[in-house]
Amino acid sequence: MDKHDEMAALAILIHDLRKHKKVTLNELAERIGRSVGFLSQVERGLSRPTMADLTAISEALDVPTNYFYNLPKAKALHWVTRPGERRTLYLAGGITDIMASPTLQGTFTLLESVLEPGASSGERQMSDRSEQGGYVLEGQLTMWLGEEESCTTLYPGDAFQIPSYARLRYANQGDTLTRVLWVYT
Repeated sequence: MDKHDEMAALAILIHDLRKHKKVTLNELAERIGRSVGFLSQVERGLSRPTMADLTAISEALDVPTNYFYNLPKAKALHWVTRPGERRTLYLAGGITDIMASPTLQGTFTLLESVLEPGASSGERQMSDRSEQGGYVLEGQLTMWLGEEESCTTLYPGDAFQIPSYARLRYANQGDTLTRVLWVYT
């Protein structure tokens, strides 16, 4: 799938989940602190949500964030994924997320995030029901954690672990590509 097809697939997932949960566009927009117009554009595949938006949508609709990483096709080995089989989300703010886990049925999920120079999860902190950890593979990742936004920059080989519902935002403030392997419970 190309970027346009992935954005359309994400739009359908968000729209269908919202309808299934019987939440109006106005209610969801209010819950996530965004305009109805923006949310409508996301659901029509005209705008990309940031990672913070996607996390807020998942919390507002009571699903884990990894709900939006449905794998597009069955594989020969259900416990292995190959690069061409992975679901990819192209998010606003210069972030590409690639679902590395072969299934969402286990107790954890693997996700590779690729952040362009200057990419950011958004200005607002996000909170996810999942405990999460990560390992910086390449580049640098600046993270702001908690209400007082303690800040640190991680480099290749650095790892982190964040408890459930911790307030977080992150960015690539460097001038090279950043790759991070995330683990979500």
